[in-house]
Amino acid sequence: MAAWAIPAFIGGIAAFVASPIGMALTLGVLGITVFAALDSKARNLVSYMYRSTMRWITGLFVEINPMAILKAYVSDLKKNLKKMRKQIGKLRVQMHKLKEMMVTNQRNIESNMELASKAKRSNQDAQVILKTRKAGRLRESNMKLGDLYKRMEVLYRVLNKMYENSAILSEDIVDQIELKEQEHKAMMAGHSAMKSAMSIIKGDTDKRAMFDQALEAIADDVSGKVGEMERFMEMSEEFMGSIDLQNGIFEEKGMEMLEKWERESTSLILGESKGDILSRADNDNDVLDLNAPIAEPQKSGRSNQYDNFFD
Repeated sequence: MAAWAIPAFIGGIAAFVASPIGMALTLGVLGITVFAALDSKARNLVSYMYRSTMRWITGLFVEINPMAILKAYVSDLKKNLKKMRKQIGKLRVQMHKLKEMMVTNQRNIESNMELASKAKRSNQDAQVILKTRKAGRLRESNMKLGDLYKRMEVLYRVLNKMYENSAILSEDIVDQIELKEQEHKAMMAGHSAMKSAMSIIKGDTDKRAMFDQALEAIADDVSGKVGEMERFMEMSEEFMGSIDLQNGIFEEKGMEMLEKWERESTSLILGESKGDILSRADNDNDVLDLNAPIAEPQKSGRSNQYDNFFD
């Protein structure tokens, strides 16, 4: 059936094109196509119509209103900030415990070495060996715990900075929403698709499209930062879960994950401050104050990082 229908259909089309009316219609369509291909305004109009249609179809299945998307990101950010603050608190407790263990170990090292010295003066060779070996094991344990503390210090500094920058990010988005929401509503109400099409035909910039593009660019930027924030929190939680301070052990996998993150070149949230954080953690003279309050964003005198998106 299909084998018979296809040649008949093609034959019908060929017969229509060969007729005077068909020839005129074909030439008309071809002329419009050539004109659209050569005229920049026509190309822009076709492109706009295609994008508008695709946005409408996409909007049937997913939320594409950039303002609504930004509001959803603010909600996600606020939830993540609460989780991150709790993580920082838990990490601080763990670091205090680890420091106490290292101090206790150091005291026991000194005590055992003193006992070994006394035993040596009393010619108690067995006690000398016993106490020096115990001091050696404690010293080796402290070296491992010191490495772990360094990694935890990196994690603590990063979480603090990430918390501060993410809080600033949340404030900046809220500010932009407050500033642009009424403007966006007015533009949506007074700027129909027909007006947009006419602007394109005239060769003018479609203000509504430019406004939406700026909002979409902000949403894309925030999406990457929220994703990074959530991935880092998952990694830090897994790292902390791999540590058993009570038994003085930790899994190498957790250390490797953090070291891998340190080697990665860029961070959307931390920006250029990532390198500074890592160098400060490796600087023995830059002592971390575990009792210092968690950094909060300073709003006064600070510019909004998304203002230039609308320039």
